[in-house]
Amino acid sequence: MKSKTKNPAPLRILLVDETFERAALLKHALQDNGYKIVAHVSSSADLNGLVEELRPDVIILDTESPDRDTLEHLCIISRDRPRPIVMFTDDGDREKIREAIQAGVSAYVVDGLSSERILPIVEVAIARFNTFQTMRKDLEKAENQLAERKEIERAKGILMKQRGWSEDEAYQAMRKMAMDKGIRLAEVARHLNEVVELLG
Repeated sequence: MKSKTKNPAPLRILLVDETFERAALLKHALQDNGYKIVAHVSSSADLNGLVEELRPDVIILDTESPDRDTLEHLCIISRDRPRPIVMFTDDGDREKIREAIQAGVSAYVVDGLSSERILPIVEVAIARFNTFQTMRKDLEKAENQLAERKEIERAKGILMKQRGWSEDEAYQAMRKMAMDKGIRLAEVARHLNEVVELLG
């Protein structure tokens, strides 16, 4: 007996479009390609609230030109609830493109609203978003590891100075304390550094 493979859930789209005709074109193209429109709004005024409430997989905006308020909303979403953002627009101004990309737009498409182009554009935006998120997480991880290493080195230096220990003795003492308390070595180092700062 063959096991049935479960079809992946359709990607959920939040569509922002002030023009009825263009919104209808986008909706048909997206639905024909298996996407689900969870909401269609004509204004980006409550975009943050909608994203929090509906948790769409992708945000698609269709606008003549992105205004300052829309870009600010996108900045907040990209910071707090990042997801792929596709913007179809008539505005090819370089400064607007730069501002939109900085606000978190994954694909900024000028004069590209034709049904056969929509699917590849959305797929590329999702792929670019995922690549960027992976790079950002890797960078954060590397920065955290570097910060932890600095904490450990500083704590080792304190123990070596105050106890007259070698570097290895200081490290082993901190390692034993971490194991005994069931916490990470970096936490032991941070606590030690905080105590020394407190005592001045």
